[in-house]
Amino acid sequence: MKKKILTALCTALAFAACDDAQPVARHKPLSPPTPLAQVASKPKPGPDAGQLTRAEPQPELPRDTLAVEHDQPKVDHLSRAEDLKGLGDFAGALTEARRALFTDGTDEDALKLIARIAPRTGNPVMAADALGRIAEQHPDDAVPHVAHARALITTHDYAGAVTAAREAVKIDDQNVEAWHALGRAHLSAKDLQSAIVAFEKAVELDPKHGYALNNLGLAYLRANENAAAAQVLERAAEALPNVAYVQNNLGVAYERLGHVDAAKEVYSRATLLSPKYVKAKVNSARVAKVQLTPEDVEGLETPEDVNPLPEPTEP
Repeated sequence: MKKKILTALCTALAFAACDDAQPVARHKPLSPPTPLAQVASKPKPGPDAGQLTRAEPQPELPRDTLAVEHDQPKVDHLSRAEDLKGLGDFAGALTEARRALFTDGTDEDALKLIARIAPRTGNPVMAADALGRIAEQHPDDAVPHVAHARALITTHDYAGAVTAAREAVKIDDQNVEAWHALGRAHLSAKDLQSAIVAFEKAVELDPKHGYALNNLGLAYLRANENAAAAQVLERAAEALPNVAYVQNNLGVAYERLGHVDAAKEVYSRATLLSPKYVKAKVNSARVAKVQLTPEDVEGLETPEDVNPLPEPTEP
């Protein structure tokens, strides 16, 4: 019995010895702490491909306001525009010219056609835009800039007209039409002194330029420089004897100076040249001491007050 107990005890001790022999799992030695300066300077990892943010949308290019989009690249839209223009279909011709511009936004033939047709469809602003684009393509030629300035005057964009005309003068200060356009732009903007300077330069370059003389006289009248107005308007009437508004403006200058008989003569000439010219008819009646009635001016070009003060006329 003692022998069995001893044998069991030895067996238990053997198992205990085996358990103690099992290797103990050991942790990896800890790394020394990283200095704070290195932590701060360590670059942050970039985002994964799946986490990339969407790129910012690129700004759209401004749409060409003159061109009309189409999907007919093989059609000769410019020829079609010319054909429609010949048939009197100005709206259709304008659309085709704008389609031609869609293919090439610098097509000068298309731009010139748009400039000619657009006013016929009641769109002078589009004509001015087309002429402006032509001017941009000829930075060393004053003529397109003069055309642009004139077109801007018709749209009442007087500030833009002054800028375009100044550019023309800058390119060629001996171009009489550049100075004339600059004077018209200033006159329309009611800058009388600047207008007078520009018109005087135009007349200096071309002493027989009837329209520049008329406009210089008109500027003088508006500045109440009536004697100077009469002098240049006499020259304008000589250069343009068949233009009614020049005769009317001369009559205004004479009347303001007290030269009533001379005023009567030129007012009468203006009404003969243009029987429907309201201002000349009203001015003629006034100096003749004739009272007009509304029926006297009914159907005339610009019905207005039948007895206004003498008023010059712009070209």
